[in-house]
Amino acid sequence: MNTNTLEKLRKLKFHGMYHAFKSSLESGRYDSLTADELLAQLVDAEWDDRHNRRIARQIFYAKFRYKAAVEDINYEVSRNVDKNFILRLADCSFIERNENLLITGSTGIGKSYMATALGYQACIMGYRVFYASTPKLFAKLKMAKADGTYIKEIARIEKQQLLILDDFAIQPFDAPSRAALMEIIEDRHGKTSLIITSQLPVSAWYEVIGDKTIADAILDRIVHDAHRMELNGESMRKKRASTTEKKTQ
Repeated sequence: MNTNTLEKLRKLKFHGMYHAFKSSLESGRYDSLTADELLAQLVDAEWDDRHNRRIARQIFYAKFRYKAAVEDINYEVSRNVDKNFILRLADCSFIERNENLLITGSTGIGKSYMATALGYQACIMGYRVFYASTPKLFAKLKMAKADGTYIKEIARIEKQQLLILDDFAIQPFDAPSRAALMEIIEDRHGKTSLIITSQLPVSAWYEVIGDKTIADAILDRIVHDAHRMELNGESMRKKRASTTEKKTQ
């Protein structure tokens, strides 16, 4: 009978229940549990399994370049990172309020890690997130224009509750990219959130976007009431490389 029950749970794709019940049978705990205790154990196992699978899916579809965690952020004083500010962002209430976050600082300072860590946290809390390198995203959108999938790509971006644009303004926007950026920002404005990382200060973004009228419209929507973080200090990449070199000497 138990084998039959296990098979039914497997076919129903109740993976959490299946493994919990199988473990209970194999360990001998099954006979010591009341019906209520067994049911509670199986339901909890299924709940946890589905929750973990949902988080794994969110992270997979977010397309992060690497794993990052808020707990691992470096809060050295020289970096100008306010721990309390980060922890407030990590509760993801800024996403609920459809607010943006702008992270600026020199190369290697940890901007991408910071954005990715907050993105991971948002996935864990059940939000739809999409990470993209800005140059690669707009190159892909140009290709989508050519092969007829542009509307589909834009719709996919619009559905994300948090969009992370890494390495923003690293190169000038041409007319097609500028138009695509305007469309993305307009579609998301006041409805979703955005995290942008950039080596350039916000004041320099106008020139990189080009076309003053469009730049004004885009940045007014991005910057208005956005949270801002300017990272300082030594390049984290150089620091890690230096530490590794010393260890190998």
